[in-house]
This record gives sequence, C-alpha cells and structure tokens, in this order.
Amino acid sequence: MYNNSMNGTKYPIILAHGIVLKDVAFFKAFGRIQKSLGRAGYCVQTAKTDGFGLIETNAAQLKAFIEGVCEREHAEKVNIIAHSKGGLDAKYMIERLGMADRVASLTTLCTPHRGSPVASWLLRLPKLIRRFVAFWINLWYRIFGDKKPNALGVCRQLRETPASETAALAFSDKVYCQSYSATLEKGRDDFVMGIPLMLSRHMEKLPSDGLVSVESARFGEYRGSCVDESVSHSEIVDFMAGKKKREKIHAFYLQLCGELAEKGF
Repeated sequence: MYNNSMNGTKYPIILAHGIVLKDVAFFKAFGRIQKSLGRAGYCVQTAKTDGFGLIETNAAQLKAFIEGVCEREHAEKVNIIAHSKGGLDAKYMIERLGMADRVASLTTLCTPHRGSPVASWLLRLPKLIRRFVAFWINLWYRIFGDKKPNALGVCRQLRETPASETAALAFSDKVYCQSYSATLEKGRDDFVMGIPLMLSRHMEKLPSDGLVSVESARFGEYRGSCVDESVSHSEIVDFMAGKKKREKIHAFYLQLCGELAEKGF
C-alpha cells in the first residue's frame, strides 16, 4: 500500500491538464505547481495525455497513466486535480472506463461541465477555416507528441451543453467530487485571455475566466473561486501569471492538497 513518508496525502496526486497546454520538453502544463507541491511533501505527477485528444482518447490515456502510477507507488487509489477539459477526461474515465475504485477524489478547476461559448462560436466559422486551422493544430500536436489529435472533434465536445443533458450523466458516489471556478474581471488583466473573454461575455454575459463561466465550472461540491481576485483560465495553471498572482495560485494548490489530506485522501 502507498505510504508517503513525508507530510502529504494518503494517495498520490495526479494533475490532469486540459487542451493546448501539456508537458513538452521544458514546458510544463502546470508551470511550477508540481515542483511547489513536491517541495511541500506531496507525491505529485502530471498525466501524459494528448493536448488535443478527444475525451474518450484522453480518458483511456489517463487510465493507463494512473494504473502505472498505482503500480509504481504501490497505491490503491489516486487524487485527481484536473484543469479545464482534463476534468471531462477524468469524469469519463471514472464513469465509463471502470476507474471509480482507483480514484479517491476528483477536483475540477475551471472545467467546462456545461461547455464553453467560445467553442460554440468557433464552430460557427466557415467550414474551410475550421478545417484549415484544425489541420495545422493536429499537425503541430503530433510533433509535440499527441497520439491522436483531433482539434475539430475536441471543439465539438466542448461546445455549450444544456444543463438537462449534463444532469443526466450519472456519476459514481464512490469518488469525492468538488469543483472550483475562476473569474477574469477585465481583459487587460491577462492579454492572452482578453479576446476569448470578450467573446464569452458577448455570448452568455456571465462571470467567466475567459473560456469557462462560473456556472459551467460547477460540479459536485462547488467550492467557489480558486483565488479571490481576477484570474484567467490559463493563469490558474501558472501560465504567464505575475509574481504576486503566482504566489496566490500556488498557495491555493497547497491549501487544496492540505484539505485533501485532512479528509483522509
């Protein structure tokens, strides 16, 4: 059985990334968060999944990765902290791929459980443009190591989904589930997410991190905002966040893992 000799969680922590950001060479999907948690005594690993893989594809990759971690660490289960689409991959894996007994807890951060208006907007672009962009994304992500990139398919899976449809999806009561959102107050607070924020506000007029609304991020036990200030969808995984904001983001992850440890996970 897994036994952390340092002060940490009962089970290893798996960080599951969303689209675009993934571990490639020296670039890390969660920035310096994994190292920060490691220094605090937690056993943490970032899942090796495609940057633009379909939910079903990434769920299978996540399952294989977790089974490998459990075998190496002699652990019965893991805790998953998933950002964005990583949360959808994890949900599918748990419910459809028989992994409920392998997951102690699932924490989703800014996951589009009800889809994203930005994905819906992209699908309204002319077919030729969509196919052209998808072709180059798939090509580059194959170079970056994706096994089965499918940018257009991913976009379809991330489009807005009626609440009635998401509510119909059953989920295992064996896994403790909680969720967090983030809110980008002004486009100038993060120029990377500035344009998506404008699109998001135009289409649904709800508080958003630039890609995912607060309402869409709700799942399981909703815990509120990750950080009590303007934070974007990409900043919450330590991508181009300023020093002061980065400190608060890292503090959030440390607090999150501390709470999981206190709950016996």
